[in-house]
Amino acid sequence: MPKRAFDVFGAALALVLLSPLLLVLALIVRLDSPGPVFFRQARVGRFGRLFRIHKFRSMVADAAALGPPLTVGADARITRSGRWLRRTRLDELPQLIDVLQGHMSLVGPRPEVPKYVQHYPPALRARALALRPGITDPSSLLHLDEAALLAAAADPEREYVERILPRKLQAAVDYAERATLWSDLGVIARTLGALLGLRREQGA
Repeated sequence: MPKRAFDVFGAALALVLLSPLLLVLALIVRLDSPGPVFFRQARVGRFGRLFRIHKFRSMVADAAALGPPLTVGADARITRSGRWLRRTRLDELPQLIDVLQGHMSLVGPRPEVPKYVQHYPPALRARALALRPGITDPSSLLHLDEAALLAAAADPEREYVERILPRKLQAAVDYAERATLWSDLGVIARTLGALLGLRREQGA
């Protein structure tokens, strides 16, 4: 099955199966703080084209005006429900819409904001932007604690641009260029396993 057909089938099936959960999460976000249900932000997609990503809003409505695009540690802009949504990664589920629209893939390099794409290492830039960005990839699984790592850095933005971003991008591109349908299914299974593990930890 070609990757795009797999993405469309998988995203459509997931949206149908998860629709009750998505409705409950949307209601929680709406009741928790003033503002829209979805967080929309410009990200750089395949071939450098911009698109507006979908996420459940986990910060106050005017968060972009109150601080940097990076989220560091216990960011004061994060709402009560947003803390839980971020810990469990449930805020990412609306990106299934972006997969159906053709902006994203189920598995691929995470899409960045234009500001940080400018810092892509020259040797990786063309390779990374030739790929459709994804909801998850092996590199993302290795950086589930990214916010905590940034919080421990003296200069979080510099830490991200100079160390974390190149490392994540290299791993993501290397994987995507040799990926198969079966390896993508494996990444999705590992992602679900990691998220279930996070949820168990929160309930412990």
